[in-house]
Amino acid sequence: MTPALQQKMLQVCEQKIATKGLEVGLSFYAFFKNKNDNPKLLMEAARWWIETHQLDHFEKAAKIRQLALQE
Repeated sequence: MTPALQQKMLQVCEQKIATKGLEVGLSFYAFFKNKNDNPKLLMEAARWWIETHQLDHFEKAAKIRQLALQE
């Protein structure tokens, strides 16, 4: 995982947890705007989410934060 993706994932997870609590779920699309302005980073996130960790479509933000911290 690139440092840019790790930072983005941690930032989004922290924000979601702060506003909605530890049980909030998200998908890897949560790290991107509705407009696909960075397809390379989107594909990196998808590979990390789907291929590397074999996660479900929606996962708890706290779980994603922990996995990202371990990278």
